[in-house]
Amino acid sequence: MSDIERADEAHGQASTTLAKPEGGVPDRFENPGLPEHRHRMGDTDPAAARRAERQVAFFLVLSMIGTIGIIVSLIGIKYDDSFERISLSTKAIGLSMFVSLFALGVGAVHWAKTLMPDDERIDYRHRQRGTTAERDEAVSILKEGAAEAGLGRRPLIRNTLIGSLALFPIPAVFFFRDTGPLPGDDLSTTMWKADTYLVKDPEGGRIRAADVSIGSVVHVLPEGIEEVDEVLNEKAKSAVLLMRLDASLLTQKSAEWGVDGTVAYSKICTHMGCPVALYEQQTHHLLCPCHQSTFDLTQDCKVIFGPAKRALPQLPIAVDDEGYLMATDGFNEAVGPSFWERG
Repeated sequence: MSDIERADEAHGQASTTLAKPEGGVPDRFENPGLPEHRHRMGDTDPAAARRAERQVAFFLVLSMIGTIGIIVSLIGIKYDDSFERISLSTKAIGLSMFVSLFALGVGAVHWAKTLMPDDERIDYRHRQRGTTAERDEAVSILKEGAAEAGLGRRPLIRNTLIGSLALFPIPAVFFFRDTGPLPGDDLSTTMWKADTYLVKDPEGGRIRAADVSIGSVVHVLPEGIEEVDEVLNEKAKSAVLLMRLDASLLTQKSAEWGVDGTVAYSKICTHMGCPVALYEQQTHHLLCPCHQSTFDLTQDCKVIFGPAKRALPQLPIAVDDEGYLMATDGFNEAVGPSFWERG
């Protein structure tokens, strides 16, 4: 009796072909059976099995060498602000990572193809929840699979596999290290402070309060920003939008922090940090073009649409004796995207 017939009998199914209805197709087709099983060399030749075991171990050791190569590339190749060094480091890390992953994968596949059992088995469809006997059988199959993997009987593969898997996560430590020092409060502070003048972006020059007309919008940076060490980083935090509208439309807080209806708000969206550079004069809304977060100037730049979770921080401003706009203090909250410390 074939495997199919035995399985049919176990499931209460006859293995005979039913009669074909007139002009139709049979309810069941004749069982085609399975081709004769072809044994692999490792199944019948112990020498071939040992050779396959050494080949698997070779690839796992090669994976360990690749992982070590990643670490050596990260530590040994120092940057000197030249493109050649950056290119060399990138290529060395990439090649080592390829060797590590490729060899690990080849070793695992070769192990499965040459040493693990490859008997053909049949499993008929059945109810989603099996009987107690079927569930016990599933547990025994899992245990049998663990035994068939041969880790207990093949210490060479077991030890090299443990070594390759133990080494593989180590380069992640160096990747995280290369992200630089912890930011401290850099993400939450800007160069805005009391008596810092507002200047136009990008042309420069201080801004007179009288020159800001109702409905206008001016892109603003703090005076002296070109003198800091990290100009681009500071611009990414300190960019401000200056707008003027009817003072009666503003809340008490916005009006007190502004000058005759002129208010200044952070230009950096509190969702993903995109520039909020679109101003709707009629609705008094600021829009982020990236993900359509919308902020209402008449409600302290509260979010009224989109994925942003916080209002845009307001910069308190005043006018000096010559009529120029300047900040009276820095932002009273962090600018830019929200994260785990900002809610």
